[in-house]
Amino acid sequence: MESHANRIMWMIPILAWVLDLVPYNIPHSEGPIIDRPDLLQEYDYVIIGGGTAGSVLASRLSEDEGVMVLLVEAGGQETSLSEVPGLASTLQLTDMDWQYRSQPSSTACLAMYDRRCNLPRGRVIGGSSSLNYMLYVRGNKIDYDNWEAQGNTGWSYDQIFPFFKLSEDNVDPNANHKYHGVGGFQTVGPAPWTTPLAQAFLDAGEELGYDARDINAERQTGFMTPHGLIRRGARCSNAKAFLRPVRRRPNLHVALNTMALKLLIDGTTNRTLGVSLDQPTKKGAVVLVRREVVVCAGAINTPQLLMLSGIGPARHLSQHNITVIADLPVGQNFQDHIAAGVIFSIDEPVSLLTDRIQNLPALIRYSFFGTGPLTTLGGVEGLAFINTKYGDPSIDWPDIELQFVAGSYGSDEGAHLRLALGMQHKYWSKYFSHLSYTDHFSIMILLSRPKSRGYIHLATTNPYTHPKIFANYLTNIEDVQVLEEGLLFALRVGNSTAFRKVYGVSGLRVADASIFPTIPTGNINAPVTMVAEKAAHMIRTYWASAETPSPPLLKPFIDYEEVHNDFPRERGEEL
Repeated sequence: MESHANRIMWMIPILAWVLDLVPYNIPHSEGPIIDRPDLLQEYDYVIIGGGTAGSVLASRLSEDEGVMVLLVEAGGQETSLSEVPGLASTLQLTDMDWQYRSQPSSTACLAMYDRRCNLPRGRVIGGSSSLNYMLYVRGNKIDYDNWEAQGNTGWSYDQIFPFFKLSEDNVDPNANHKYHGVGGFQTVGPAPWTTPLAQAFLDAGEELGYDARDINAERQTGFMTPHGLIRRGARCSNAKAFLRPVRRRPNLHVALNTMALKLLIDGTTNRTLGVSLDQPTKKGAVVLVRREVVVCAGAINTPQLLMLSGIGPARHLSQHNITVIADLPVGQNFQDHIAAGVIFSIDEPVSLLTDRIQNLPALIRYSFFGTGPLTTLGGVEGLAFINTKYGDPSIDWPDIELQFVAGSYGSDEGAHLRLALGMQHKYWSKYFSHLSYTDHFSIMILLSRPKSRGYIHLATTNPYTHPKIFANYLTNIEDVQVLEEGLLFALRVGNSTAFRKVYGVSGLRVADASIFPTIPTGNINAPVTMVAEKAAHMIRTYWASAETPSPPLLKPFIDYEEVHNDFPRERGEEL
């Protein structure tokens, strides 16, 4: 089995090589990001982090031709391999991943090496939207109404809903456009190919009394074949959606492979003056800012950068001899959707075993027709939101998310998925190895609103040293109880008849998942995009004068006939 698993891993670079050679035409709006090594001394806006939120902010703020915008990203370009939805898991532990690990735990991660969980985060233009499983989930209306109730004026669902639609270009012909946008930068729709198991998941939900519905529309409770961030069968990251079409704007500069070291803040006025950067050819470069620095580095990097800059818990900063600019609880509200799962063996040859995904016919179908098993959303073919007995059945605010996967961590015979998870070999051998050559599916149970809270501390004052991430998973007993009920429900789904087939300093803003007061109900790519859209609107509104108002947020100027043409891709001259 080990030799077979090694053969599977050798197929990944071969697939990447072949994909680079495929002569299909890349639309002009999707050419690579232009990296600028020679930076100006001063910009109007400096955005730290070219990920999910940073891509949106850079695109939107540079719509004002009278301002200069710099986007700083620690990683590099996306690759042909990262374009392939079905190979999402193989991107973890690569150079595109920050490769964070939580601190040792006594309540979770017990089967992982050193009792530490791997925490994949994108170190690449597009950030985690270039690395994740592309699931488009907006969260629940009550999540955002609660944000406003906690004192965050302007963040109720009714106020943020237009920003979801603004970004979206939903290509599902069955989408209700009362709830979904058309013509936005971000292509959203179902994967063009699924296994027969996807329909069985919906049937199982109906058997258990749950409607098949669009969980991003009127109600969230129910079952759904997921919408994903996918365009012509390939990943539609926020870099592809928001940055590539505007990469030639003269007022937008992008610095790739550039590390933000520290925010430069005036100790007297507390105004942010600029940022210190390490570029590939110039270390410790200083870029000044006329208006604002917007930090979009994510739920881990943002707290680290703020604390290194003197913004954070005074006691902790003093331990590292960092001058305190603002004593704030930075890094003290780490939240994550922890998951557990159940696996079911089946008889029919319909699941996503690696040999059925990584082969020449699948590559041809993906490359020339934008369909086939390589277009699945990382293998996730179903989503559901349900209430356990701990939830309130009288309101639409489910406490559990189910992700239906047409496979498991055993599907690749231990070649990569086990390593991506960080699981010790002895546990994989005992619980997963027997699945290597068999058809099966799994149902992952995610806590919608975990009550356990973690925190992030600096390990050293070196920006290149990973911070200490104390995830504190399952330290609140209520999380354990809800997760247990979710597992019991997953067993009911898998045993249903249907499967007998088979989130005080001026000039500085933070706009990414680290600002979430509470984590939304569901996957967070869409909520982070919404936050960035609203932040762009807030920033431009703030800086616009009455005489020269900012123009309205634009729809993308790309060829929609080409974007919506799902098959086949036309050949043509390369850019």
